[in-house]
Amino acid sequence: MKYSRFLAIALTALAGLALQAQAQLSIEITGAGANRIPLSIATFDGERIVSQALVSVIRADLERSGLFRMVDPGTTPLGVNASVRYGDWRGQGADALAVGSVAASADGRYETRFRLHDVLKQAVLADEAYSHTSTPYQLRATAHRVADAIYEKLTGERGVFATRVAYVVKSTGRYELQIADADGANPQAALASREPIISPAWSPDGSKLAYVSFESKKPVVYVHDLATGRRHVAANFKGSNSAPAWSPDGKRLAVVLTKDGNSQLYAVNTDGSGVTRLATSTGIDTEPRYSPDGEWIYFTSDRGGSPQIYRIPANGGNVERITFEGSYNVTPRLSPNGRSMAYISRDGGRFQLTLMDLATRQIQILTDSAKDESPSFAPNGRMIIYATEIGGRGILAAVSADGRVKQKLSVQAADIREPAWGPLAK
Repeated sequence: MKYSRFLAIALTALAGLALQAQAQLSIEITGAGANRIPLSIATFDGERIVSQALVSVIRADLERSGLFRMVDPGTTPLGVNASVRYGDWRGQGADALAVGSVAASADGRYETRFRLHDVLKQAVLADEAYSHTSTPYQLRATAHRVADAIYEKLTGERGVFATRVAYVVKSTGRYELQIADADGANPQAALASREPIISPAWSPDGSKLAYVSFESKKPVVYVHDLATGRRHVAANFKGSNSAPAWSPDGKRLAVVLTKDGNSQLYAVNTDGSGVTRLATSTGIDTEPRYSPDGEWIYFTSDRGGSPQIYRIPANGGNVERITFEGSYNVTPRLSPNGRSMAYISRDGGRFQLTLMDLATRQIQILTDSAKDESPSFAPNGRMIIYATEIGGRGILAAVSADGRVKQKLSVQAADIREPAWGPLAK
């Protein structure tokens, strides 16, 4: 009986992995933080296969963040009630240690309990339990939640391992809007089309995506419910409808329409009603994005003669120019705390991800690539994902807001574009 259960778990896990292998984003870590916390994640005791699946994801999540240096825990499982010899772990160089246990329940579910120890202070920082099944999806989700809890206890900021990322994969004659875990695993297609799909944007609660599809032979803005798969048109006016951006309360979309001439900024209710023009310009206004407090809309405009970033009150009003350095600055994306702005600047023919401190207006170029586009902040503000090009192929990359931690994300034999990092899991 026990062997049958063991075999069923193993086969379920292997089947899930096989289905994901071909389309999954592959992540390469190319940089790490300067002062990484030495952390050891022991093998959890109890159900061996479930424990191995959980711990491997927990370790990979935390190591990929660039903020932790993994200390080898050895091969002996350490249960949640294990007596911890703090001096021994300190001697091995660990500042923190996570131990845990996985137990099967009578209803076929599992309970994973972990405990995080502060080795230096000889104290327990966290003691939490999660109920889950043995499906690959639930194992990964539980592991991400454990990693988030450890990350938050050791850094003081929310973890984002349980969040999702949307992006567009282009292969021969086909476009797919995909959604994957933040580590690139578990990719799912939300929409497939022979026509381009661009500008995915997450609703604030993570339940919907707005995007632009050309399936009607013109750009139309849709709102797509991810739970039901149902969608509706949010903007299909005469001419072009593009660049949707959600208001922080999830009730309105800022969009770019050409129904009255040049590309201009408008706001509509998410059901497509109540269209309101926000600004009038003789140039092209595009790429709107609400500030996190909902007070402003940042956008790109060539109204001054070259593409620059401006902002306008969310209900319309006087326009203020934000960028002045250089002749090309586009695609503004504000950090979750509203204190900084990521955007793409051109410097010597290179299009690079740039970060501006909005209080001081000081800027920092974060990348050394040349064709960056579409930046998107992680919901804790620590990392920025963006699209770039290497060897003629579109890939995704991520960089920390201080420029130290760097990752590359790619899919074999396909171009990836238009990343959008989803909100924190509820």
